[in-house]
Amino acid sequence: MLGNAIKSAVFGAAFLASFGTVSATAETLADALVGAYETSGLLDQQRAVLRAADEDVAQAVATLRPVLSWSYDTNYTNPQPLTRDSIESTLSLTAQLELWSAGRRQFIIESRKELVLATREGLVSAEQNILFRAVEAFMAVRRDVEILALRQNNVRLITQELRAARDRFEVGEVTRTDVAQAEARLAEARAELALAQGNLEIAREEYRASIGRFPGPLVQPRNLPEPASSEDEARAIASQGHPDLRQAQREVRVADLNVSAARAALSPTLSMNGTVTWDEETNGNETLNLNFGGPIYRGGELSSAVRQSQQNAVGSRANVHIVSDRIRQGVGNAYSQLRSARANREAVARQISAAQIAFEGVREEATLGARTTLEVLDAEQELLDARADAVTAATQEAVAAYAVLQSMGLLTADHLNLNVQAYDPTAYYNAVRNAPTFTSRQGQQLDKVLRALNRD
Repeated sequence: MLGNAIKSAVFGAAFLASFGTVSATAETLADALVGAYETSGLLDQQRAVLRAADEDVAQAVATLRPVLSWSYDTNYTNPQPLTRDSIESTLSLTAQLELWSAGRRQFIIESRKELVLATREGLVSAEQNILFRAVEAFMAVRRDVEILALRQNNVRLITQELRAARDRFEVGEVTRTDVAQAEARLAEARAELALAQGNLEIAREEYRASIGRFPGPLVQPRNLPEPASSEDEARAIASQGHPDLRQAQREVRVADLNVSAARAALSPTLSMNGTVTWDEETNGNETLNLNFGGPIYRGGELSSAVRQSQQNAVGSRANVHIVSDRIRQGVGNAYSQLRSARANREAVARQISAAQIAFEGVREEATLGARTTLEVLDAEQELLDARADAVTAATQEAVAAYAVLQSMGLLTADHLNLNVQAYDPTAYYNAVRNAPTFTSRQGQQLDKVLRALNRD
């Protein structure tokens, strides 16, 4: 057991030494956030979802255009015996265009556009979650590094106390009980050291998962964000611009447009069809016809579709209220956690000061025989616990400050002014909104972009 504890202490010392020897390349929280933004697979996924939504607009726009198709038919005829077989071939070119649909296609186009805007807000929400996870991972590593240092120092101090207790036992100043108490406390300290090392390894793995690399030396943030002057102001900002709320509002517009499209499907449509055919007997045959008609009875399917879209719209409006309440509650919770963390940090600072005085006094009194070894160990443990609480309190305060930003919808690369190449959600949309084909120049350029994205 002692060998394992020594190995753990040596590993921890080496790890901590690496933090001190390369301070020139220490990583800040902003660096970690940049790493999370640039390497997040979740962000790449959400961006792909947005680009797919952009294509829905292109497909809806394409319904306004004529549909051209061709066919080549060959018919083989075997008449009565003693007559020649015949093979007839026909080439046809057909054009179809829907001239009027009671606005159904335009409603669908506008619905798809609103869905794109809603999906963009979802991308902002994903960005917030990714950056907040990076904040938590960064602060967890900072916390566990400092707690590991405290645990290592505690093992060294208790080892000294045990050595002193044994020396005093040899000269008869203390009993065997005092030595056993020091030995028990040392074993406990080594167990806490092993736990601290394990916690640090877990935090490092989470750091790698959220930021894309293992942490090096990390710098404690000097200044925490001050998102708003008051909780009421924070709620007002969140109620106006939180991406979750904007997404819910866009989804209401999508639902309303879908209702209009479903109603328009009950109306007749006007379409035009033109066909040109070539065969062996004629040079060409051209036909053109207009078709005006609509549904009479489809078993109640269209009426059900209207009712369904209406209920979806009702649900979307209710969701706006749910999201709004959740955002307001989130701001309140985040501010409560921030206030609690700040009060806790201040209280722990006073606790450390008192525990330090108590420990020094008990240790001095022990040298005069007025205190036992156990009392010294207890005072030392209280001081250690207070220092560990201070580290945890600082971490909680930093995380809570960024949680307030997230609750307001402001935990974004743009608002934090991160040094990143910001993703432009409009670029792909602008390239595809007119539904370019593969053979067009714009379509060929898009194909190159897509191949590059797939390689990434």
